[in-house]
Amino acid sequence: MIEQAPALTEVGAGLQIAPNGGRVLDALGVAPRALASRAVHLIDGSTGRNLIRMPLGEGFRLVHRADLIDALAARAREVGVAIRLGRRVAAIGVDHITFEDGALHPVKRLVGADGVRGVAREYVAPDHASRYTGQVAWRTIVPVENWPAEAQVHVGAGRHLVLYPLRDGSALNVVAVEERSDWVVEGWSTEDDPENLRAAFARFDVPIREILARVEWVNLWGLMDHGVTPQWSRGAVTLIGDAAHPTLPFLAQGANLALEDAWTLAASLDEPARWEAVRRPRVTRALRAAASNARNYHLSGVSRVVGHSALRAMNRVAPDVPLRGLRWLYDADVTGD
Repeated sequence: MIEQAPALTEVGAGLQIAPNGGRVLDALGVAPRALASRAVHLIDGSTGRNLIRMPLGEGFRLVHRADLIDALAARAREVGVAIRLGRRVAAIGVDHITFEDGALHPVKRLVGADGVRGVAREYVAPDHASRYTGQVAWRTIVPVENWPAEAQVHVGAGRHLVLYPLRDGSALNVVAVEERSDWVVEGWSTEDDPENLRAAFARFDVPIREILARVEWVNLWGLMDHGVTPQWSRGAVTLIGDAAHPTLPFLAQGANLALEDAWTLAASLDEPARWEAVRRPRVTRALRAAASNARNYHLSGVSRVVGHSALRAMNRVAPDVPLRGLRWLYDADVTGD
């Protein structure tokens, strides 16, 4: 494994691991520190009024990204995987890679898991363009006490905010999304003034404003719709995860789909075209489902009144109905295929 970072660290990011991704972790013998997530809870952001609390079954976990990375790295080393840190790949050739220092390394098969802006993606699909979605997102973590073990989505006109606890429940992961016409440089490392985040949600209910008042740092990025990369392989290189199919963060499936990719590709490493043909329909369906969630979270006017009334009615009689429609996603077990 080759990683350009000098150390395997990740600060300030949470992940929701669903059962489909969790089954891969279990099969690998990887058990990061996690909280069990009990529900997805939709709340009217401006009033704090409950809309629907959808109970989750077993297997939904709330994980700090750093804890997942540590657990994966530890397990990889246990089974003999060499992890080379601080080595940046500058270019990819037909049968070799070139490091930033000019050194060459021969390769027979290269799996590109370096994201949408990585050198592997550029090699496999150099002309694949992206589209700005008209939305930006902030991410941060704030201290809390006694936060419920659930993913809360506070929805509002043109914006929403996702909250869930991490580790021992003393940290709260915050992802806030706002519709905006101007484009922001894509990436995870753009720092922003916390006051901009607070201003965007100034009309939300008091408890949310109190949470945002604790924010000391925040990162901002523009949400891009890349779609599914036209091809996932070129020569010896095969893309997985965000390098192959970056997903919008409205279904919490980015990490889960990447875990599925890794497991299934390992069984078909010498047949990447066949693997891609099998994986592509499922991934495409997941990306479409994520995109539709953004629209549902940002309703306004009459659509908002009607939609919220329907959710409150469903919450009284059958709060599990919305998640039944995602059983095709969560119930999949790629480790048993």
